[in-house]
Amino acid sequence: MTRLQGFDNPLLPMSKKYQPGIFITFEGTEGSGKSTLIKHLARALEARGNHVIQTREPGGTSVSEKIREILLHHPMNPWTELLLYEAARAEHLTHTILPGLEQGAIVLCDRFTDSSLAYQGYARKLPWEKIQALNRIATLGIAPSLTIFLDIDPEKGLRRAQDANRFEAEGVYFQKQVRLGYLKARRENPKKWFSILVEDKTPEQLTEIVVKECVRRFKNKL
Repeated sequence: MTRLQGFDNPLLPMSKKYQPGIFITFEGTEGSGKSTLIKHLARALEARGNHVIQTREPGGTSVSEKIREILLHHPMNPWTELLLYEAARAEHLTHTILPGLEQGAIVLCDRFTDSSLAYQGYARKLPWEKIQALNRIATLGIAPSLTIFLDIDPEKGLRRAQDANRFEAEGVYFQKQVRLGYLKARRENPKKWFSILVEDKTPEQLTEIVVKECVRRFKNKL
């Protein structure tokens, strides 16, 4: 995890007794089951005695949740869309993610910077490198230790999706482009990613798979 890149930044609300937690993000196309998995995984990790924080993007703070409402339901220019995501992310990082890590918590985040690459980069065709630069600015260089990618046929995912929003309304082709964007991001940093084929797996089965992977990667902290 590259979180230490930003921790000497005077803008970060870090104490001198900082004990880093574990930052895990979840990515996937619409209807992949991220939110359900996070809830099940949080219970499983808490049962092992861990302090777990569940959060999401866009969202996670009162300001970011207001931005979320705009982003999910109001059509806009792709650059406006990207910059709103980054603004919500900066707020989220400062007030939810970093304080959680400072407490030594396991922070489970539904979407993070890879969503911007997949949605606004690959699917919207905005410049990949510029999005990466904006991601670094918004996050102060903080990155997850692990990214769980729930891989599903985008058409099946849309049939399962329950959170009606304008990204779902853009249809199968758009979601297929989003999936290709995730695959590109995974190729660029494969060690960070853990991919699961969602097809026909129950939330309980997915949770068991992810718990095993977390224990394998973070056994000294869990």
